[in-house]
Amino acid sequence: MRHAAAATPLLVAFALAGALDLGLLLAGWHTGHLVTKPLLMPLLAGHVYARGGPRLLIAALLCGWGGDVFLLSGADAAFLLGMGCFAAGHVCYLVLFGRGRTHAGLGAAYVIALLVTIAGLWPDLPAGLRVPVAGYSLLLTAMAYRSSRLGPLVGVGGALFLLSDTLIATGVADWPQLPRPDFWIMLTYLGAQALLAQAYREESRTPS
Repeated sequence: MRHAAAATPLLVAFALAGALDLGLLLAGWHTGHLVTKPLLMPLLAGHVYARGGPRLLIAALLCGWGGDVFLLSGADAAFLLGMGCFAAGHVCYLVLFGRGRTHAGLGAAYVIALLVTIAGLWPDLPAGLRVPVAGYSLLLTAMAYRSSRLGPLVGVGGALFLLSDTLIATGVADWPQLPRPDFWIMLTYLGAQALLAQAYREESRTPS
């Protein structure tokens, strides 16, 4: 462990900042969200670093931070840059998860979910975003599936990431949304990254 004494305070700070961010979203205070959201992934990455976690995991979380920052803007260019950051993070996760066995039935379920989602969203997405969103969705689904290799907690993290980004995509497609959609997106996203961060525990004890 690199700086074990700092690991718990950083995790507590991440949890508190996450709870505050979710509260701000529920209250509809977007300005406060602009302040708290960029703090979240650096705190979680710092926790993983302090615990001696793998560099690929830290890199994936910091790529998530880049995506978080870009998505604070509503511009199409910023959306694409944010998606690119998250895609880079998914590549880091995929390399980290390795080539060990995963459940074939789960893989089939993810393939069906991917095809149904893309087919449903495609007509309603802006033309310039259709191909990027489809490519990103393929990478994200692969990451979610492979995350199950490191156990159920990390696997649920991958599934929550897929759910969170699907909620974003339905908003881009102008589908009907739940009340306070940003709250649900952030809730599932924070749960996803927190559980995926447990890969530092599982990666060292899971056979290849």
